[in-house]
Amino acid sequence: MQETQKKQVLLVGNPNVGKSTVFNALCNKKQKTGNYAGVTVASHSGNYTYKNEEVEVVDLPGSYSIYPSSEDEAIFSKFLIDNQKDYAGVVYILEALSLKRGLLLFQQIQDLGVPMILVVNQIDQAERRGINIDIQKFSESLGLKIIQTNAKENFGIDEIKNAVLNNQFVKAEKLSFEMPNEHKDFIQKIAAHQGVDNEYKAWMSLSLGSDLGRIDSIIEQMNKPDSKSLVPKRLQVQETVRRYQNVDKILANVITKKAQFKELLTEKLDKVLVHKFWGYVFFLVILLVIFQSVFFLAEYPMNWIDDFFSWLSAFTGEHLPEGPVNSLISNGIVPGIGGIVVFAPQIGILLYFLYLLEDSGYMARVVFLMDRILRPFGLNGKSIVPLVSGTACAIPAVISTRNIENLKERLLTILVTPFMTCSARLPVYSIIIGLIISDKTFLGIKYKALVLMAMYLLGFAVALLSAAILNKFIKNKGKTYLVMDLPAYKKPLFGYDFKMVLGKVWDFITGAGKIIFIVSIIIWFLSYFGPKQKQSQFVATNVKLDHSYLAKMGKGIEPVIAPLGYDWKMGVGILTSFVAREVFVGTMSTLYSLEDDAPEVKVIDKMRHDIKPNGEKVFNFATGISVLLFYAFAMQCVSTLAVVYRETKSWKWTAFQVVMMTGLAYFVSMFAYQILK
Repeated sequence: MQETQKKQVLLVGNPNVGKSTVFNALCNKKQKTGNYAGVTVASHSGNYTYKNEEVEVVDLPGSYSIYPSSEDEAIFSKFLIDNQKDYAGVVYILEALSLKRGLLLFQQIQDLGVPMILVVNQIDQAERRGINIDIQKFSESLGLKIIQTNAKENFGIDEIKNAVLNNQFVKAEKLSFEMPNEHKDFIQKIAAHQGVDNEYKAWMSLSLGSDLGRIDSIIEQMNKPDSKSLVPKRLQVQETVRRYQNVDKILANVITKKAQFKELLTEKLDKVLVHKFWGYVFFLVILLVIFQSVFFLAEYPMNWIDDFFSWLSAFTGEHLPEGPVNSLISNGIVPGIGGIVVFAPQIGILLYFLYLLEDSGYMARVVFLMDRILRPFGLNGKSIVPLVSGTACAIPAVISTRNIENLKERLLTILVTPFMTCSARLPVYSIIIGLIISDKTFLGIKYKALVLMAMYLLGFAVALLSAAILNKFIKNKGKTYLVMDLPAYKKPLFGYDFKMVLGKVWDFITGAGKIIFIVSIIIWFLSYFGPKQKQSQFVATNVKLDHSYLAKMGKGIEPVIAPLGYDWKMGVGILTSFVAREVFVGTMSTLYSLEDDAPEVKVIDKMRHDIKPNGEKVFNFATGISVLLFYAFAMQCVSTLAVVYRETKSWKWTAFQVVMMTGLAYFVSMFAYQILK
């Protein structure tokens, strides 16, 4: 049997050229992709085996230049240069519609002496715009073979694997960058001083400003009158101008355009979708459609799931032997897990719409639109990527702030992103809205959909308000501007996005399910046992819920939560949800199942009819609004806190975020309840 060989390759290119899609196709992974910049903000790795060769593919963050301007680009440059001995070569992805932009970075990497394979992705998109690319001439001009792909259709992927297998990585025979005459002798001296045979590496170290301190003696020896011109940014500009001049010469012989090509759909749509007024109107309509769908389309599958878990709880209660195990499974674990799984359809629908918007190119327009709104609050348009991503999960959203160049804007975005309504809040919102909002409609739109959209808009508004306040106290270092290309609209791959959503929903169910499983056991244990009345016996089993250790603990915190309108059961739910917000729903499902001997009755119905000792409904309108506001503002996710600390490297800012959000949640909820009750 032939021994398997191992090899590492890097996947490199500008943002939004399809790198992550190529990565997924090569490695059969399900990394999230989007038709806007900044999706990949850390290196991802995957493996595939092809003809007895195992290949590790490292997908680096997208970058426009070898010179980093943000943290994700710094990750890219450091990995590319420092690990040059570890990888076999670079698979460089060019997008057919942005050849000029992509060739800048391509030539820089080529001049570093890195062996490369060039892939041109989505040539069909260029043809639709009347752009013809002569691949043969293009290949001859660059001195290497070019592979054409359409990664979303899996076209050209096997050709990439064959090229990697056969080591068709090509090193440039000479530098494509012609150094300025006034610096040539000096660069040669620096290269000799560094002990490198690649003059571009010497030039790059100067352009990065990393070696200026170590070469003062050489500057003095050469007595260069123009040594003051060695300003890193100035050198980078010189290089960029010269490289684009060279790129223009190459593309002039490669690209032809059809004369009088008709206006494309992208241009027509952008007249409305990025309009100063109608663009925002359209965006709000899109949001309303999504939230209406979250309730309307999810209604039947949610009822089926709810009915199944109610039946399963009744079935296990009836057929398992009487005793603690029966109670644990039928009244603890099954209702707890069912309380989370029932919201999977809503989460799936929300994520599916977001993926379609990203895939189509519309999300890039949202970034562009939001730039003018975010500026007065100390943020820029790039901040909208983490903010929008936060509607799925705050953890990758906080990580995605790495593509924000300005440190102040990045810190502000990290601190306010958790205010955005993530998918973990959706189960809480859904169950509370279901309890306190009627099924009536306004102009065919459910009140519930309007309230849900209001909660999302509230999160966004509070994020902006918080950023504006923090902007007054955090010092700024320099001003930034949003510069971005708006990609062409593309037909979303509905099937591919659906598979991605199924994977994400499954991850949510299994991730939350593990926590709920443990929490359900703990809650059951504390509710099954309680103190006995007789002093000679300390522990009673199978006690009523109100006489259990759990009730005793919950009632101990009631004085703190009573001003918010909560009873002890809700207090227990809030405490357990500090692990993750969605745990609140699982906890309430378990508690209401333990309290009642009617497993066939739905949890939401038990919650709807629950009353306090004074005859007042537990979940009345005032209490429901209080809960919604608490979860809109509270920082109740340990994983997000860990990521915030990792990204800020500051316990001070992490602690500030917890205190700020939790304090705001408490006082706003208390104020709302006291006013509405």
